[in-house]
Amino acid sequence: MDEQTQDDAPPRSPAKDDPIEKFRTWLGEAEAKEISNPNAMALATANAAGRPSVRMVLLKDVDDQGFVFYTNLESRKGGELQENPFAALCFYWKTLERQVRVEGPIKPVEAAEADAYFASRHRSSRIGAWASKQSRPMKTRFDLEKRVAEFTARFHVGAVPRPEFWSGFRVVPERIEFWTEGAFRLHERIVYHCTDSGWETERLFP
Repeated sequence: MDEQTQDDAPPRSPAKDDPIEKFRTWLGEAEAKEISNPNAMALATANAAGRPSVRMVLLKDVDDQGFVFYTNLESRKGGELQENPFAALCFYWKTLERQVRVEGPIKPVEAAEADAYFASRHRSSRIGAWASKQSRPMKTRFDLEKRVAEFTARFHVGAVPRPEFWSGFRVVPERIEFWTEGAFRLHERIVYHCTDSGWETERLFP
């Protein structure tokens, strides 16, 4: 017998819950269980040629519009997101045996939002944002230390403004998958798809 095709797959159903709220609930439970960085996520990007790359970053906000993170816009991921404005995220919480995957286009955050978050960071982190030429070659660690000293002296005890080359992106979710580990690799996978009429959901084989 032929394998089930997409045409005869079970239809999607209107979602009975909000996946963003569900994610917030799972994140809150992870914050109570995970030892460090429960907001850590793998961020996958691709360049104009479609060659992918992935790295760990920290989620800094989640709202009805999407999932927010910040970076040096001149870094590798910053360049790739400008070339190919789509991204995928993966959260994995080992203690909860849960995973969440998010896929969708990205949008730059508004300047005021980036300014507010930057101002909330520790002063040393704000200095570090100025000092680091993120993703670019560095001869020795001393090169970074010299730049940290340079910008520490430059801003002295005054305010440290947000650099123009540092800001945030919001991943606007088109697809969110919630995965729960099951015995004998029989995991539970529930996917939410964003449509013009709202969220629709379906279950996947593990």
